[in-house]
Amino acid sequence: MDLLFEIFATIKKNKLRTILTGLSVAWGIFMLVILLGAGQGIRNGITKQFLNKATNMVMIRTDITGMPYKGMKAGRRIKMTNADYEYLKDNYPEIEEISGEFMIWGAEVVYGNEYGSYGIKAVHPGNQGLELNKMVSGRYINERDLEETRKVAVIGNVVKRELFKEVDPIGKYIKISGVTFKVVGVYSDDGGERDESMVYLPIYTSQKVFNSGTDVRRLNVNLPEYNLEQINEFQERIKKDFSERLVFDPEDTRAIITRSPRTEMEKIYGVLSGIEIFIWVIGIGTIIAGIVGVSNIMMIVVKERTREIGIRKALGATPFNVVKQILIEAVIITGFSGYLGLLTGVLVLETVGKDIQSEMFSQPEVDITTALATTVVLVVAGAAAGFVPAMRAASVRPIEALNEN
Repeated sequence: MDLLFEIFATIKKNKLRTILTGLSVAWGIFMLVILLGAGQGIRNGITKQFLNKATNMVMIRTDITGMPYKGMKAGRRIKMTNADYEYLKDNYPEIEEISGEFMIWGAEVVYGNEYGSYGIKAVHPGNQGLELNKMVSGRYINERDLEETRKVAVIGNVVKRELFKEVDPIGKYIKISGVTFKVVGVYSDDGGERDESMVYLPIYTSQKVFNSGTDVRRLNVNLPEYNLEQINEFQERIKKDFSERLVFDPEDTRAIITRSPRTEMEKIYGVLSGIEIFIWVIGIGTIIAGIVGVSNIMMIVVKERTREIGIRKALGATPFNVVKQILIEAVIITGFSGYLGLLTGVLVLETVGKDIQSEMFSQPEVDITTALATTVVLVVAGAAAGFVPAMRAASVRPIEALNEN
């Protein structure tokens, strides 16, 4: 306790100098916390983009051939049909969920006097497991809807709120591009409002109503708990099989395109990890600047107290006692200033960041692991700031200190 009282007396005697030095450390920690919070906000935003898809989903679509093949010129449009959906369903037993799909963007949906423009997606029942739609009320599209080509629709929460207000939509009728459909279900989606602004229809009904024949614009499948290598192997097998079914060069990268959100997510996370390392480097660099300031101040303190240190050593104080006092003083200054910066940074993130919601940036925050890591940085920083001054103080010879002016 005597040691602590003595340290606080020294700090109090040089308040302005201590405050200015501490501010540099507080600013370094504050910037580190804000930058790490921003990095987590980007990670949260990216993660949110994948919440509305099954974990191991693979999307398959066709386009225009980029290479001639078997006497046919490049530039042919490759189309998938219901038969390709059945082929995948029958020949790939590892597939857990499967759905064909085609989209109608910006279709006018009308209920009574209310209307709006929404995305229309024609799908199979397996789409629910692929899109991770959660039923709020009613039911999803089922096999009987397909077999009987029923004119039914499943709407998202946003569509319900904007068109039906407080009315229960189940059993009500809406018009899509002038065609009447019965609402049989309302769903929610963790992907947010954009993904809840869709209307799902049975794909076979839609093909007839909107004159698209048997065309399927995209096929979506979900695989078991495959690793990235197995997902990539599956995509290569699909490309090979479909090159034979739809007649195009197996090496043609434009004719068929497969995409895995899991693969894309891993790539993005790899980039984010690099950004987070860079943030730590920048933050620690800023903290080091503060540490240098604290170290310089402690050197001045040692210089000012040279006679006092000499007298202490002459009276029997060991080098360890001298080193301990200087180190503890440096840790107190650094620790208090750092925690002030840490708390300020967390407060800013909690106050401002909680309301930030966008597609690429969402709720910046600092988790407990980061806070603990920052605490370790603070302790190490304080010890580092006091090490050189403490060693200098320990090396003071009593006879020389007593002769110091």
